[in-house]
Amino acid sequence: MGMMDEMMESMIGGMTKEEKQEIMGKMMEKFFSGMTTEDKQKMMEGINMAEMMPRMMMGMMGANSGRTPMGMMSQMMGGGQAGGMPMMGNMMTQMMPQCVSTMLPGLPKEERVDFVLKMISTLLDRASADMSEKEKNDLVARALERITA
Repeated sequence: MGMMDEMMESMIGGMTKEEKQEIMGKMMEKFFSGMTTEDKQKMMEGINMAEMMPRMMMGMMGANSGRTPMGMMSQMMGGGQAGGMPMMGNMMTQMMPQCVSTMLPGLPKEERVDFVLKMISTLLDRASADMSEKEKNDLVARALERITA
């Protein structure tokens, strides 16, 4: 374990899931505070998020530390540990809406359309993976309500 890993473990190792979620929300709020939408877009100019995100995620998942990305992802999602906290899932649900709201306005219209359709399809498919047909239909109906509102 590297020095950064040890430091992070000592800082957050004893925290509850709720404490970690609260800190993540506060960190993102502070990180983006004082920035206008224009500032955020300028910050993202020249960055190809389609290339950048996978590299960032691989780094976060320990690809450079000798651990396999899928093993790390499984551990972070709580799949590799009984009673494990799904840390990555919680972090992504906090960060992704902010990232998307910052990134999308800077993309060309065609790329935005493709991205939105791919994301909606992926979100509905993966979110409903363990649902009954009725639950899936209810989810789609709620999503359509939200989209058309």
